[in-house]
Amino acid sequence: MIDLLSYPFMQRALVEAVIVGGVCALVGVYVVLNGLSFIGAGISHSAFGGVALGLTLGIEPTISALVFSFLVALSIGAISDEGQVKHDTAVGVFFAATMALGVLLISFLQGYYIDIFGYLFGNILAVTAGDLLLSSIMAAVIIAAIVLTYRELLAMSFDREHARVIGLPVRFLSFMLLGLISLTIVVSVKAVGVVLVSALVVTPAAAAQQLTTRFRTMLVLSVCFGIASSLGGLVLASAANIPSGATIVLIATVLFFLSWTFSPKRVRRTART
Repeated sequence: MIDLLSYPFMQRALVEAVIVGGVCALVGVYVVLNGLSFIGAGISHSAFGGVALGLTLGIEPTISALVFSFLVALSIGAISDEGQVKHDTAVGVFFAATMALGVLLISFLQGYYIDIFGYLFGNILAVTAGDLLLSSIMAAVIIAAIVLTYRELLAMSFDREHARVIGLPVRFLSFMLLGLISLTIVVSVKAVGVVLVSALVVTPAAAAQQLTTRFRTMLVLSVCFGIASSLGGLVLASAANIPSGATIVLIATVLFFLSWTFSPKRVRRTART
């Protein structure tokens, strides 16, 4: 393993693991607290349609997936915001439609099946210097947006009605959060894959939620879990020659079950029972 660290592709993969794990876990806290886990899954699968569209039109797949996912996220928000269609219904419609569009477009392509497999299930070892630069820029945008709206997002996450009453732009914040989710997913697609990326967004935050009721502590724990999952999955996948994306998600899942097992809240509830 030490010999592998001397190779540029492994060094890039390690940096990408830190970026992906940290950003997914950071945004994941807001996803979990706002009950948007299913929306995250829907947006992540819509990225597949964006990738297929980019390959069809000769556009960089990451860019096309970003634009496509962002438009889908805004569409889900706009339709469900009217109140006549619930969030899960809107997600279900776009989930199926975007995946169907991706499958249809792929049927017209020739010679791209290896690339598509990589986008579906991820391959962090295939990250290029250009991918790493793009991930770094998008991660910086995500972190800056969260820092600038930290108090507003915190208020909306815990009590949306109260946030609306005190004059916060809840509708704008909701759309911004959907945009950040789509940006986070696109950052992570190359490393973890369309199929698995939503799990990396939700699972570290869900694990952190088991161990604390303090928001800042939850943020720190979630980021630590996300980075540990990504780095641990990368090291294990490289050593055992197994798929990296699946390994990263499985390690995050193990951390969740450990957190749930030793959760102070669950232990106290069991003791009272």
